[in-house]
Amino acid sequence: MKLKDIIEFLDEKIPPSLALDHDEVGFKGDYDLTEEINSIKIYMDLLPEDDLNYENTLIVTHHPPLFVPKTPTYTIHSNWDIIGGGANDALAKALKLEVSGYFDDETCIGRICKTDRKFIELKRQILDNFSNARIVNSLDDDEAIKNIGIISGFGLKNPEYVLLAKNKNVDILISGDLTQETAILAINLGITLIDLNHHESEIPGLYALGDVLKELKINVGIVDKKPIQVIK
Repeated sequence: MKLKDIIEFLDEKIPPSLALDHDEVGFKGDYDLTEEINSIKIYMDLLPEDDLNYENTLIVTHHPPLFVPKTPTYTIHSNWDIIGGGANDALAKALKLEVSGYFDDETCIGRICKTDRKFIELKRQILDNFSNARIVNSLDDDEAIKNIGIISGFGLKNPEYVLLAKNKNVDILISGDLTQETAILAINLGITLIDLNHHESEIPGLYALGDVLKELKINVGIVDKKPIQVIK
């Protein structure tokens, strides 16, 4: 299949027009759109060591690369976070939560999820599927949870999202990139934060993106490289 046809398929499924302003989506460089592609590799983050100038290969990244790759490379970022069935909905599915609306109504980033679970049940679901989760304002195990906010990736580094969680009567906000500032803000506001870390909170979305690309009936591989390692 020609590169041009694959990009047309992707742009129809996940329109670049959905991306936030100033987000770097699409091609990182200039590539031959007539090239025959028989393999797609999907990365969260592409590093120079990963760019081996593959032939007949398309690289799809979630985060924009910090360099211009030799291999044709196409980025699907905030448009994948926003679109129905994308990264945020994939995170909700991994947590077995039912989506009831957008977290940020203005940008459609994140989701609000309704639940009738006790905190211990949610905690078990997180521990079964994610490693190294951190919490601010832990709840009693038997406490009932009604409203959960989720944002794949970067949500916990943004104080505005913590304030929005309070305004939306969210019991727990789940995302990545927790900072000291947002932790202290959450304690003051009485909001519980759960940090899955940026990479882990977006991994369900990476595999969901792979499922979309598999509709093309060509070889698709997910490359899950964790950028932050745990000291043992």
